[in-house]
Amino acid sequence: MNPFTVIIPARYASTRLPAKPLADIHGKPMVVRVAERALASGAQAVWIAADDERILSAANTHNISCLMTSVHHTSGTDRIAEATRLLHLPDEHIIVNVQGDEPLIEPALIRQVAQELSSHPDTPMATLCHPIHDEAAFHNPNIVKVTINQQGNALYFSRAAIPWPRAGWQTGTPALRHMGLYAYRVSFLHQFSQLPPTSIEETEALEQLRVLWHGFPIRVGISPQAAAPGVDTIADLDYARANFQPPSPYHES
Repeated sequence: MNPFTVIIPARYASTRLPAKPLADIHGKPMVVRVAERALASGAQAVWIAADDERILSAANTHNISCLMTSVHHTSGTDRIAEATRLLHLPDEHIIVNVQGDEPLIEPALIRQVAQELSSHPDTPMATLCHPIHDEAAFHNPNIVKVTINQQGNALYFSRAAIPWPRAGWQTGTPALRHMGLYAYRVSFLHQFSQLPPTSIEETEALEQLRVLWHGFPIRVGISPQAAAPGVDTIADLDYARANFQPPSPYHES
């Protein structure tokens, strides 16, 4: 497996949860807890890409690598693209984008998405999904679904129930829930950040559809385990605090 770097985009402002990256989870800021889980994945390096000196200060206090990026980015993808330029990372290096509000993320999932990209050198981007076994989740528009082709690449991502079971929902319906975890090659990350938005992306509010619309493949790995929920609200934060456990470090077998 090729070496990979995790970059965690961290924006100080949050509409629903002010100063979210610095929310305390068992004595440390949430974004630091995310970085600790990323470090346990076997990543070559982990960086927080911040937009505020308060995040930078918190990272420095806990000995986490951090760099300042522009306050004007409209997406985390743009922020990590800037970070790779500041770090002068080579074009073929693999970057994993881990959101700064996922303090419960399993390090194994971070490693898996990097492995997916490493194992498919002709693919510029990879992500993960897991099977949906619950009909309510299948119909929930807040849960993003993905369909994949024979080669394991994405056909489409949607908030709608896809593929639509004409005979009705039943056990075995091949439904897959997309996880918002991405790996990119540095060269493609720079290219992606320059692609214009598309109508299907704006209709579904799913940035990854820009990649498919412009004709690039996205490798989709299937994981048996679901991703832990991220933190968007006070209730989410309470859940994260109640369920947090320190990660176990990755060991090469």
